[in-house]
Amino acid sequence: MNIIKCLFVCFMVLTASCQDKNMSQNLAQEEEQNGIVVTSKLPNIDLNNWKVTLPIANDKGKPYEIEPPEILDFAKIQVAKPYMYIDSTKGAIIFHALPTESTTKNSKYSRSELREQLNPGSNNTNWTFEQGGNLKAELAMDKITKDTKGKYHKAIVLQIHGRLTNDQRDLIGKKDNNAPPMLKVYWQNGKIRIKTKQLKNTNATSTEILHEKAWKDDKGHTFKEKVNFNKFKVEVNVSEGKMIVTLNNKESKVYNSIHMKKWGIFENYFKAGNYFQSRDKNSYAKVSFYSLEVSH
Repeated sequence: MNIIKCLFVCFMVLTASCQDKNMSQNLAQEEEQNGIVVTSKLPNIDLNNWKVTLPIANDKGKPYEIEPPEILDFAKIQVAKPYMYIDSTKGAIIFHALPTESTTKNSKYSRSELREQLNPGSNNTNWTFEQGGNLKAELAMDKITKDTKGKYHKAIVLQIHGRLTNDQRDLIGKKDNNAPPMLKVYWQNGKIRIKTKQLKNTNATSTEILHEKAWKDDKGHTFKEKVNFNKFKVEVNVSEGKMIVTLNNKESKVYNSIHMKKWGIFENYFKAGNYFQSRDKNSYAKVSFYSLEVSH
């Protein structure tokens, strides 16, 4: 009986020891897995239909651009590293912009910003409001400097930009295909502010409204919620004659006026990143994008 008891006790001790060992191994594996997740998170962003413009000049003196498929390996491209890089602890792409002499045409500001390309590698295929578009982004202002008055500088983080077709460009005798931006989404003093375009004359002809001077900025709309340096979500939904911008699935601004209906004449493309709105010395901004999804 004593022998049986001894054997039973030994069996229970061994079993407990094995269970403790297995539990320790499982915990160690879990900690190891968690460690890998924390240090290797990747943003939910597919760059197959995006090119990036960086705040640095190429060998022709124009802003450096990386198009698909090269942009898929942007983390390995040396020139991109200071301005577009992955923060694996956050699981975000960081877009860093600061004042440089490398600015795009018709702008005095520099940018580290994505430009949608429906046909990868080409700017010639775009979409209209009639065709529609939906953009969803999760992002945050990571760091941004202040001006001499102690106010934060501002940055445009999302856009819908207009574009003339080649026929429209030739019709009005313009040298490029550039058209006004219908939507600008700003991070401004911890809040999200949006601006659109309005026709100066709603009776303008279809040819007259192709000119940039036919449009003016609206008064703008600032959402009530203050996002500060926290993550926030923006959704932009476009359909014929209508645009809806929503912040954090709570507040929405609807545009469905005559201006939206008239805008249907233009082609469009989405932009996302950091179009920094300052030329102050030593100023800069870093914007984190965690996810970016577009559909048409």
